[in-house]
Amino acid sequence: MKKIIISLIILFIIIAGIVGFDFYRKVSAPYKGFEKKVEVNIKQGSSVTAIAQLLYSKKIIANYYYFRLYYRLFFSGVHFKSGEYLFDKSYTMEQVIQKLAEGKVILYKITVKEGLTIEETAELLERQHKMHFERFVLKAKDFNLVRDIDKKAEDLEGYLFPDTYMVHKGMTSEDFATLMVKKFKENFTNSMEWRARELNMNIREIVTLASLIEKETSSREERFLISSVFHNRLRIRMALGCDPTIIYALKRDNKYDGKIGWDDLKYKSPYNTRIYRGLPPGPICSPGFASIEAALFPENTKYLYFVAKDRRTHYFSKTLNEHNRAVRKYIINKKRK
Repeated sequence: MKKIIISLIILFIIIAGIVGFDFYRKVSAPYKGFEKKVEVNIKQGSSVTAIAQLLYSKKIIANYYYFRLYYRLFFSGVHFKSGEYLFDKSYTMEQVIQKLAEGKVILYKITVKEGLTIEETAELLERQHKMHFERFVLKAKDFNLVRDIDKKAEDLEGYLFPDTYMVHKGMTSEDFATLMVKKFKENFTNSMEWRARELNMNIREIVTLASLIEKETSSREERFLISSVFHNRLRIRMALGCDPTIIYALKRDNKYDGKIGWDDLKYKSPYNTRIYRGLPPGPICSPGFASIEAALFPENTKYLYFVAKDRRTHYFSKTLNEHNRAVRKYIINKKRK
């Protein structure tokens, strides 16, 4: 009987040693059971057991049971982040756990160009990135996101910063709108706010002016000249005469058919800068950094007018007579030809 017990103890020690060695080897050695690369989507709220099963089925880990045991022994307080992960090389179980804990998910590029309104941004995100249009628009009405910098804001128009974003697959429309506002606040620096005060303007007024500049030109060089025209007109209380504000007003009221007629120039809206002096009530689009910079630092000129020479450049004038001659040259005569 004593010999049997000793034999069983020896057998147990041998088995334990074999299992222990196998556990150590499969836990510590990098493992890659797949050929090239594999993507894994960890859903929000997934248990460690479910994640272990998924990783094992994708051949990212060598042993499902060992992974669970290793996690419970050494990483029981670690939480895995949801998202889409790429595995393209061999990983130890510790490296896999660290990757999931740090949330090193696959990032996708989303580019939102300058000059888009809330609805146009929502359309872009829905069309190209499968985000929910209505949820984005609804979140864009959450003025509380910008009340710390703009107490008059009724929505996020002008504060959805145009840029290229790297985001994970699971990002919602609401989260992306919040991210865009955060990006705006990061780019509108304290020095910009101080410069706005020097101009006797607040952030809302600067962003509104920048949105007009954004809609008038895509040329970085001309932004500062156009800014000077608007600043000069504001100083002498002359109507800004910015037609993109009329388009914005018509769009807000679902009356824009793709072009502006003579009657539209007299459209009664506080956004119509042809019939109302000063800035419109708020931004008409999301201006980029260059337009915000131009609004803050206009060229020192005496220009009061400008007319488009082509799709990119403008002719600037100091007097109405000079401006009328430019209109005949670049607009009327071109139409006759």
